Amino acid sequence: MSAESKKAHNFIQSLIEDAIAKGEHTGKVVTRFPPEPNGYLHVGHAKSICLNFGIAQTFGGECNLRFDDTNPEKESQEYIDAIKQDVEWLGYKWSDDVRYASDYFDQLYAFAEELIEKGKAYVCALNAEQMAEYRGSLKEPGKNSPYRDRPVEESLQLFRDMRDGKFQNGELVLRAKIDMASPNINLRDPILYRIRYADHHQTGSKWCIYPMYDFTHPISDALEGITHSLCTLEFEDHRPLYDWVLDNITIPCHPRQIEFARLNLNYTITSKRKLKRLVDEHVVDGWNDPRMPTISGMRRRGYTPESIRSFCDMIGVNKAGGTVDVGMLEYAIREDLNDRAPRAMCVMRPLKVTLTNYPADQVETLTLPVHPQKPEMGEREVTWSQTLYIDREDFVIEPPRKWKRLAPDQAVRLRGGYVMTCKEVVRDDSGEIVELKCEYDPNTLGVNPEGYKPNGVIHWVSATDSVESDINLYDRLFNHENPDSDKEGDFLDHLNPESLVVLKGARVEKSLAEPRTDLPYQFEREGYFFCDQELTAKAGKPVFNRTVTLRDSWGKGGK
Repeated sequence: MSAESKKAHNFIQSLIEDAIAKGEHTGKVVTRFPPEPNGYLHVGHAKSICLNFGIAQTFGGECNLRFDDTNPEKESQEYIDAIKQDVEWLGYKWSDDVRYASDYFDQLYAFAEELIEKGKAYVCALNAEQMAEYRGSLKEPGKNSPYRDRPVEESLQLFRDMRDGKFQNGELVLRAKIDMASPNINLRDPILYRIRYADHHQTGSKWCIYPMYDFTHPISDALEGITHSLCTLEFEDHRPLYDWVLDNITIPCHPRQIEFARLNLNYTITSKRKLKRLVDEHVVDGWNDPRMPTISGMRRRGYTPESIRSFCDMIGVNKAGGTVDVGMLEYAIREDLNDRAPRAMCVMRPLKVTLTNYPADQVETLTLPVHPQKPEMGEREVTWSQTLYIDREDFVIEPPRKWKRLAPDQAVRLRGGYVMTCKEVVRDDSGEIVELKCEYDPNTLGVNPEGYKPNGVIHWVSATDSVESDINLYDRLFNHENPDSDKEGDFLDHLNPESLVVLKGARVEKSLAEPRTDLPYQFEREGYFFCDQELTAKAGKPVFNRTVTLRDSWGKGGK
């Protein structure tokens, strides 16, 4: 499978094709991606982005980026900027300028007055507790508000007084007049407007009343000429209200709302409220922490837009909910990087090796491929010298059965270099191994030795010109398959204590002194690693984040 797998034919595409064939839909297909700017986008949003922009591309249409900015107390320009960057990074371009629901506040207000004038909305003075009591339950119908039959003129004047700042937060609301006995609780006279004295990032202090999402969304869609409003499955019960709003105002366009299952990943939290808690309580280092399922966190970890789009194609679009194995996401990035990532060597836990039969004043340059299956990617040079570093985990005093690395009096090949045999182990006063003295076989560069067989192949770097580096070994943030399932506990109880292991003093080959920042490297035998530009600048040396291991250790019982 390529990094950019062939797009699956989903049920929404089939519905649109069927409508076109029957003549029920003519003209351009117009979709929209409407995030609320109250946090950073996560991998679930990536699915929605790929769907909305992908449907528009499939039918030669357009997709708008519109911010649902009706709650200024929780929104910020930081989130707006991050969302725009994420959408562009994923490879999509929205139609015309960025749009905001706040662009339509004047029109939304006029439509609210129209509903009042038609006897379809009224101003209600019930407080939150009373409103909950009157609303009823799934088993019991609601009761009409005592303010439901206000005269139209009175509700209209009160609504204007709300707009003019004559009432306090929570004192009055505007409600739709639908059906308090409806089995769909969303139709039990839902709130359309509430009072909020908060400056808005787009409109400043112009408004002290703000429309609710269920009122704003259908009207914004219609004003933009959206033909297909694609929403996640939790909005299915809101669709009758979506249609009711548009059916009861004077507006020519009536988009079709279609719901699809949201993305649920195991070992992952995608609630923006809970992700914000991780940030606010400093469990993670910001929204773009590489352990976060945010698009910015995944980008910093080394995920590529191609791999995320491929993953979204793999999981498909359907009506049924369910949980996707996060291993599929990791598979998508491995497949992409295996094909494209340049290779390099990194010794994470250096152990000094001295080649006693190699001249101290001699070095030689060895040539290795940048990618063993892609000769067109070129070659890189590494230096062979008397003093090398290998990884401590590649040496044991008493090797287990089938050991394929270095041990006393045993031989290994160094990747792209010679075969060497361990002759002596040097320890410090505490008994810790600090050096291996080995002999190399000068007749084994590129050929097998005669008379003996090396145990295996290990990676290495030269002590003379390798570069010191810090390595961040990132892993899954949670060690529970469904960290949100514990009804009596807290999702933070399931944090993985090994989600980040920092290795100081690692050594990377000299080609990584100024690493590329557009694509992760495959550190041979270790995994895929991406240069963290921010941490590199602070540390004054390369800092690499582990994107993913070479193989799925979790799925094979490794965790």
